[in-house]
Amino acid sequence: MLSAVLRFPLHRLCPGPRSLLGSHQAMAASLGPKPLVAVCQVTSTPDKEQNFSSCAALVRAAARRGACLVFLPEGFDYIGRDSAQTLSLAESLDGELMARYSTLARDCGVWLSLGGFHERSADWPSTQRIYNCHVLLDQTGHLAAAYRKTHLCDVELEGRVTMKESSFTNPGTEIVPPISTPAGMLGLSICYDLRFPEISLALRHAGAEILTYPSAFTFPTGSAHWEVLLRARAIETQCYVVAAAQTGRNHEGRVSYGHTLVADPWGTVVAQCSEGPGLCYAEIDLEYLRRVRREIPVQSHRRADLYGTVGLQAALPAP
Repeated sequence: MLSAVLRFPLHRLCPGPRSLLGSHQAMAASLGPKPLVAVCQVTSTPDKEQNFSSCAALVRAAARRGACLVFLPEGFDYIGRDSAQTLSLAESLDGELMARYSTLARDCGVWLSLGGFHERSADWPSTQRIYNCHVLLDQTGHLAAAYRKTHLCDVELEGRVTMKESSFTNPGTEIVPPISTPAGMLGLSICYDLRFPEISLALRHAGAEILTYPSAFTFPTGSAHWEVLLRARAIETQCYVVAAAQTGRNHEGRVSYGHTLVADPWGTVVAQCSEGPGLCYAEIDLEYLRRVRREIPVQSHRRADLYGTVGLQAALPAP
């Protein structure tokens, strides 16, 4: 067990602090500055202009605080009342809204993780469907990566929640390799991808140090599964997990769960927003990450030779 592991100082604007091993904060500080990330919690509506104004204000506040990478949640651009409105408001990656975020990144000198952009792609005329796209911009405003959500949320909780993302969204066809950022190697996912450990383990195997799950969880699923899934992904991959979230009433037919958070490679929640729009901050301590991986080397213990073979031997015909 790591009974006395090194923790980093916690920075937050949102209330509701979690306890850390405070006796190690001075030791952490003595090792020099670590990359600071900012994680946004917002309440998007169908009003794109209002949403941009709210998100831009949070990004500027994070930049003034010294964050190098700012995370926005799924649906940061808008959350439509229905599929028809969602489709009508979508834009391409070279459209006006993404140009404004590019300018924002450049003006603030920060990287932006824009998770869950409603992307109208080149196949729009033939499919009349969009992509749920996680866009990563560097500090100059250039596109560093774009990941299209591969697992679409089609769920029905009787009497509570019905969602059928596949009715208006095309699934992505690939996992994007981790991208080198000022905070570390970043693996991109979106919301419902959180329920599939295969993608997080694939990103970890490819070199990820930070996994990000920009999300718009509903209350029934969020209250039951949100934190436990995020902490599980952090523990099993020994990565930092960053999860920006939608919160509150997006429109008359939808309320989002919120609880934006950051979990460290030990699975401890080290930053979290409370209710309402806001920011939380965390330092990314890659030396601590390496220590966790060194002391419990699960990656080298994996039995890739066995996974996926359950029952295959029994199914083979006798010689």
